[in-house]
This record gives sequence, C-alpha cells and structure tokens, in this order.
Amino acid sequence: SITRERTEIILQGTSSLDPKDPTAVWEEFEFKCKPGDLRRRPCLISPYHYRLDWLMWFAAFQTYEQNEWIIHLAGKLLAQEEETLSLLATNPFAGRDPP
Repeated sequence: SITRERTEIILQGTSSLDPKDPTAVWEEFEFKCKPGDLRRRPCLISPYHYRLDWLMWFAAFQTYEQNEWIIHLAGKLLAQEEETLSLLATNPFAGRDPP
C-alpha cells in the first residue's frame, strides 16, 4: 500500500552571498521523474524507476541521519560535479558560479 500524502525532499541552492538574507533567491534542482514543477508533464517509465528519484521518495520518510547519502549528494551538487548533475533534469546554476 502507499500513503495518502507524499512528503517530498526539495534540494535548492542560492547564489546569494548571505543565504539567510530574506531577499536571497533560492533555485530548485529538478529531478527527472520526481514530482516538482506542476507545469511539467509527469514522467512515466514503467516498470522501472530512476533510482535517485526513487531513493529521494523513500528518504522523505526518514531523517538525513538515516540517509547519509543525501549529504554527499548535496556536496556533489555544490561542487557542480558533472556526473551527479547528469542524474538531474535541470541544473539552475548551469553556466554560472556554483551555489
């Protein structure tokens, strides 16, 4: 069975020098098939899933301490690692300084 509500983990970055500044603009990293932009057509790949998207879904049921790989994923996104970015649908910082 599945739950009636779906909690999602959203990864965002900012180019602001002070991320605590209320005017800082936060931009979302979009995944290939994980729910995100409501204007985007839903992804349908059957009977398989994109593994990272699938792992993000289940990680939302637990804490980051139980899913330490999320910390490593965030570090790779901050470092703009191309292999990691290839797993995502969009990189809001493409062609710009890393977040």
